[in-house]
Amino acid sequence: MWEVFAVKYAENTGRRRRNHFIVQDDLHDTPHPIFYYVWAARRGNQAVVFDTGFARDLAASRGATYERTPAEALAAIGIDAASVRDVVITHFHYDHAGGIGAFPNARFHVQDAEMAYATGRCMLHAHLRKPFLCEDVTALVRALYDGRLVFYDGDAEPWPGIRLLRIGGHSAGLMSARIETEDGPVVLASDAAHFWETLAGEPFPIVYDMRAVLEGYQRLIRAAGGDANRVVPGHDPAVIRRYPSAGPGLAGVAARISGAAT
Repeated sequence: MWEVFAVKYAENTGRRRRNHFIVQDDLHDTPHPIFYYVWAARRGNQAVVFDTGFARDLAASRGATYERTPAEALAAIGIDAASVRDVVITHFHYDHAGGIGAFPNARFHVQDAEMAYATGRCMLHAHLRKPFLCEDVTALVRALYDGRLVFYDGDAEPWPGIRLLRIGGHSAGLMSARIETEDGPVVLASDAAHFWETLAGEPFPIVYDMRAVLEGYQRLIRAAGGDANRVVPGHDPAVIRRYPSAGPGLAGVAARISGAAT
């Protein structure tokens, strides 16, 4: 079985509900912070990392407070980024695919559809390319030419107990992951569900395929055995509070994900 962790590296407390939900309501202008995480699954000496975050120099332009690099966040739970062999890039948006250079010995696991999307004609449209950074996509193309990319076309189980789920919707090749732990399955949604509220049908404004987004919520919950509390949203501040700390001194930095959130 795997141990699963969420590690926080940045936050933006200046965001409002109107920034995060398409459907506006009477609360649309109330504060709605967003936290930035990377995730890891560990079994013995093996670690699989999910996403690589964004670089410190982007924080100011994005209105974010940068607390630590993703590599530093992983080090807090005993994972050395330079030694990691496998990194899943759930999608190529700037806050998930930046800084792959911190993982010099890793292979990067991606979807065919995401590479085609990020390097194809859709990027002619400013609205669609806004969440991407050319340098991040270019770094992944370089990794491809170095033989360090592993491609999937749909769902896959690269490691026993970790199943990658192609959800799409928010981005063309977005992946989530169903991971077996001692306390049952947990599902790392990444941006298939930004917040627990999202699972109730409140879509995030950045959308590639709305049907895939909405059906993705149902699929995430099914993958979690019907329990939405076993789905770990990609950006919800409550993740770091609702799961126990990963160790002494790590409150607010790293949470141990197992079973359902309290």
